[in-house]
Amino acid sequence: MTQDLYELLGVSRDADDATIKKAYRGLARQLHPDVNPDPATQEKFKEVSRAYEVLSDPQKRAAYDRGGDPFGGGAAGFGQGQGFSFTDIMDAFFGGNAPGGGGGQGRGPRQRVRRGQDALIRLDVELAEAAFGTTKDLKVDTAVVCTTCHGDGASPGTKPVTCETCRGAGEVAQVQRSFLGEIRTLRPCAACRGFGQIIPDPCRECSGDGRVRSRRNLTVKIPAGVDHGTRVQLSEQGEVGPGGGPPGDLYVEIHVDAHPTFTRHGNDLHCTVTLPMTAAALGATLTLPLLEADLDTAEDSEVRTDYDLEVKPGTQSGSEQVLRGFGVPGLRGGRGDLIVTVVVDTPTRLDERQEELLRELAAIRGEESPDGAVRAPQKSVFGRLRDAFNPH
Repeated sequence: MTQDLYELLGVSRDADDATIKKAYRGLARQLHPDVNPDPATQEKFKEVSRAYEVLSDPQKRAAYDRGGDPFGGGAAGFGQGQGFSFTDIMDAFFGGNAPGGGGGQGRGPRQRVRRGQDALIRLDVELAEAAFGTTKDLKVDTAVVCTTCHGDGASPGTKPVTCETCRGAGEVAQVQRSFLGEIRTLRPCAACRGFGQIIPDPCRECSGDGRVRSRRNLTVKIPAGVDHGTRVQLSEQGEVGPGGGPPGDLYVEIHVDAHPTFTRHGNDLHCTVTLPMTAAALGATLTLPLLEADLDTAEDSEVRTDYDLEVKPGTQSGSEQVLRGFGVPGLRGGRGDLIVTVVVDTPTRLDERQEELLRELAAIRGEESPDGAVRAPQKSVFGRLRDAFNPH
């Protein structure tokens, strides 16, 4: 090789390592045999690679700048000497993101201490508890820090030692020769599983993991307004990580039990009141229990537990009454409504006197032989809009 190595890479003699590496990447993309199989181009690629091999090594570059032979003799062929890493070629094509890349440097040892996983448990609550909030005691089974080794995984009085196979790097290099020179790949060290350290005497309590499973008690505050499926997050109350790492979060998923009286739709409550036919016709006042009656504080005089529902005379079956502000409190404020549906109970069995009175009432109202009133189904809003635009 008679051409100046700096000229081969197209850099100045005072170029720094980053400039030399960048220049080599650009030329390798153009000249690599997989891109351009022309023999002359392959020879050029070898020359550029040899130039980078010298200029990327501080000792060889210094020897070359002093006029010496960086290859230790003019007969040394391509790829001899220290050689260049396979990661340098991969960097040229993938910008330093190759496995074990980053200027020929590896990823380093794996972290033994890592964050734990999040945990999820289910909590059954009553409708009133979900609506107005409550506090619950939980028993959770999660990984906790081992109290014997305090998370480091070694038996008391011992400690992890540096792996002799990888010397703490967590990975070992495998070198193969090819026409490109020495190709070096980095793999996790099998002796230490990539951690760079070995625990010669693991803790018997946790088997070297630094954590054990344990059941513990927690108190969770359920905010007012939660619904079925809502998840309450408890920060850092989940699984402790390997090596005694920081715990993840615990999520409490709310499951609301069915209520015998009320059903919930959003923040609104719905219930049904059944009235005798006579009460619907004459009107009545009913005492309607509210959801607050299920609370432990129901004995407090300031908590309203019932509502006087006025049923107007002539109330029809299926009619609704909306009681504003008696529904479920919202998570962001406000409160829904309580919607009461009235169902008129028609008697199915009448004694002789009752039947006589009803027939007398029917005669007074002129309803001895009713023919019924047949009406077309009421159209929806969309139906009326459709008819308005399509009169025919």
